Amino acid sequence: MQRITAGIDAGGSLIKMVYQENGRMHYKKFPISELDSALSWLRMSAPSLKVSLTGGKASVIQKKYFQDSVIYPEFKATCEGVRFLLSIENKGLEENYLIVNIGTGTSWHVVKGDKAERILGSGIGGGTFTGLGSLLAQGQDYHQLTDLAIMGNKSNVDMLVKDIYESAETPINGDLTAANFAKGKKLYHTEADRLASLSNMIAETIVLLTSQAAALHQVKNAVIIGSAIVDNPSLKSGLDFYMDMMGLSTVFLEKGEYCGAIGASLSV
Repeated sequence: MQRITAGIDAGGSLIKMVYQENGRMHYKKFPISELDSALSWLRMSAPSLKVSLTGGKASVIQKKYFQDSVIYPEFKATCEGVRFLLSIENKGLEENYLIVNIGTGTSWHVVKGDKAERILGSGIGGGTFTGLGSLLAQGQDYHQLTDLAIMGNKSNVDMLVKDIYESAETPINGDLTAANFAKGKKLYHTEADRLASLSNMIAETIVLLTSQAAALHQVKNAVIIGSAIVDNPSLKSGLDFYMDMMGLSTVFLEKGEYCGAIGASLSV
């Protein structure tokens, strides 16, 4: 019988699975609301499965579905998954770097050689985008929200530096944000404009925290991962733009949302 191993990362919004069959990795993800059906499917598909769990709901899954599984530390799994993907995607970094994991919230890790440490966390992340976004756009789902964000114009909602200086020369880029959502009651704006503003606010906040962490730990490279940037071109482009402005080199991993699950699977 062939040996199948799996890593399962159960977070606040999504459950991500990576299972290896004959040395080949397969990737699956489901909303956390579909936890029971997803794990039932996995158990039926591979009865002899060897499982390693990580994430906030790992202990719940272990008790209900995989009593013989092991629970792997979440932050360690994430960093090991990043190292693995950097290698197989040929994006190896010779210098020390930050990992910025944008899931429901956002976590920062610093990697120096063989050592990795979580250094910062924020409640601003993908959960902010979907939760606040659904209030700003009357309950749209994730893909509708991301579509709206890319079509909107944040300057109809945000006060920009050039709005303050008007005809005078601005001391910094006039298109930068002076105050998020400051025009909320003053101008007509669409749902798309509000989503563009929200996406921009999240990107700015994450990059500002990243730049401070990079300066503190003397690194110039950041690997950005997490489910919040998947199929979200507005947020991804905003992150890329502001990171470049801050003089930081950015790496996006193709399967970055699965880093936790990958790291867990490698421990089996």
